[in-house]
Amino acid sequence: MADRAYASWLDPDRFIRSRYVRPVLEFARIESSSGIIMLIAAVVALVWANSPAWESYFHLWEAHFTFEFGPIHLEETLHEVINDGLMAIFFFVVGLEIKRELAVGELRDPKAAALPAIAALGGMAVPALMYLFIVGFSSPDASGWGVPMATDIAFSIGVLSLLGRRAPLSAKLFLLALAIADDVGAIAVIAVFYTADLEVGYLLAAAASLAFIWASNRVGIRSLAFYIAAAVVAWYLMLESGVHATIAGVALGLITPAHPLFDAEEFDRRARRIIDTYPSLVRSQTDREQVDHEARILSRLAKESIAPLNRLEHSLQMWSSYGIIPLFALANAGVRFEGTPITEALRTPVALGVGAGLFVGKIVGISGATWLAVRLGLGRMPVGVTWRLVFGLAALAGIGFTVALFVTGLAFEPGSPSIDLAKTGIFAGSLLAGLVGYVAIRTAPEPA
Repeated sequence: MADRAYASWLDPDRFIRSRYVRPVLEFARIESSSGIIMLIAAVVALVWANSPAWESYFHLWEAHFTFEFGPIHLEETLHEVINDGLMAIFFFVVGLEIKRELAVGELRDPKAAALPAIAALGGMAVPALMYLFIVGFSSPDASGWGVPMATDIAFSIGVLSLLGRRAPLSAKLFLLALAIADDVGAIAVIAVFYTADLEVGYLLAAAASLAFIWASNRVGIRSLAFYIAAAVVAWYLMLESGVHATIAGVALGLITPAHPLFDAEEFDRRARRIIDTYPSLVRSQTDREQVDHEARILSRLAKESIAPLNRLEHSLQMWSSYGIIPLFALANAGVRFEGTPITEALRTPVALGVGAGLFVGKIVGISGATWLAVRLGLGRMPVGVTWRLVFGLAALAGIGFTVALFVTGLAFEPGSPSIDLAKTGIFAGSLLAGLVGYVAIRTAPEPA
């Protein structure tokens, strides 16, 4: 009874945990759950932006925030805080995912990584060219060529997870590796082609700050507070350089260590030495401070036996998937049609170029590049993946929601009508791609 009295409110048998917390945690374990939340946020944004209260939607994101600290002065709208600030955390998590795959995952083996990497190149080049052919190479809207290049990992993997055994593990790994390689390409495009006026001094300072963070880890600095402060400085310098601030998030993810300070053998040796001393210390109670000291060392050993990359990814994944991305969707998915029929909007070159790029371009680019790579011996088809599955996976890669919306905000001038047209194309192309991909894989022969 005493144990019950002191039990945490999160105890599995407690009312709050069993009635409210447990269902939320079980929902979060579903692979498609983050995509569902993001979709709900996008629908809310669309309904709100076209409701009688539409002005409140746009006024909300234009609210201004000012931050001053010594020589640092930032004045940002709420929309910019989300896109420049919070999205840097999202791209930091993307950077961690890329680093993990390069260090210990599917992209570690060059032969295994070759096929999805080549497929990703085809899936970026063909949609971009298709957009330019439809819009016109010399059109003022030609700057939107980067919009249909993106693949949304959360949505595409989420839809694939709904197919259960119809999609073998090898197919999921292929799509994940393809989407990560696609993210690398999208990040490069943002950094190189969608950079504002470049401030070389700030850019060099940002590079120096990132090098300082890398060197600090190499010499053994382990304080999280130190790295958070240094990361904020790197983010601010990148923001002021003209290169989009989210690139700092990616760079920080890529320099995060993927291996723990103590390997399994070292952890076991040190932990056993400490644990063996506990019985005598506890029985004697002669040195309580020593007991506490040993416990703190054991706690640090346990913490440092997990790679910083894994610790950070585990800590931030939920915040990114269920907080930042839905908020980003709410702030960026609101398109006001103002009496213009959607069918008419979809016939404009920008919307048609984006939609066709995501739907047709991804299927043609990924399927074609995969066939060519296998034909030339540059990559090998994953075990259990058929050409029918490749077609379905290529279609799912056309779901370009998050990063496509992000690039849209960089590709066109603020207030340009092309922004809403591009978003309309993203919605239409992603919806078609998701439906076709789902049906193609759902109707494929079930793997043995």
